[in-house]
Amino acid sequence: MDSPRLTIPVGEHDHRLGPASAPVTLVEYGDYECSFCGQAYPVLKQLVEQFGDRLQFVFRNFPITTSHPHAEVAAEAAEAAAVQGKFWEMHDLLYEHQRTLDPEHIRTLAARLDLDMDRFDQDLEQRRFEDRVREDFMGGVRSGVNGTPSFFIDGVRFDGDWTGDGLNVAIREKLAAR
Repeated sequence: MDSPRLTIPVGEHDHRLGPASAPVTLVEYGDYECSFCGQAYPVLKQLVEQFGDRLQFVFRNFPITTSHPHAEVAAEAAEAAAVQGKFWEMHDLLYEHQRTLDPEHIRTLAARLDLDMDRFDQDLEQRRFEDRVREDFMGGVRSGVNGTPSFFIDGVRFDGDWTGDGLNVAIREKLAAR
C-alpha cells in the first residue's frame, strides 16, 4: 500500500527553515501541547542544523484540541508572532515551555520576544489566525495525518521511527538518491 501524500504542496504561505531549493523537504504537522511533538522538537532542531542547506523544514499546525486544551491558542500565538517576524522564535519557546501553555504564560513568552503586545493581544482576542490554523489542520487531515507529530519527506508520509535515527536515515537516503 502506498503511503499517504501531502495534498497541499509546500509554498510561500508555509513556515520554512532552509532554502526552497533544498534537495529534501521535511514537513511536520505538529501540536505545541503534544508531548511527542515536544520530544521530536530537539530531534528536528538537530536535523535542521546537521543538513543545513540540503534540507528545507516546514512546520504546519495540527492542534488536537480534544486532548490538548491550549494547542489552538498556542498555534494562533505562533501565527500572531509570525506576522511580526518571529514565528520560529515563538515556535521554539512554545515547545520549550509546553507544560505551561495557558494564555497568561503564552503572553509572557510573546513579551519575551519583544512583540508589539497590543497587536499580539488583539490578534489573539479577535482570533485573527483561527482560519490559518484550521487550513493547516484540514490540509493535514486530507493528507492522512491522524496524530502528531506526523512527518512527510518530499511529500510522502514518513511512517518510520522518528525517535531514533529514522528521520536522519530517511533524509540521508533521499539525498543519496539525488
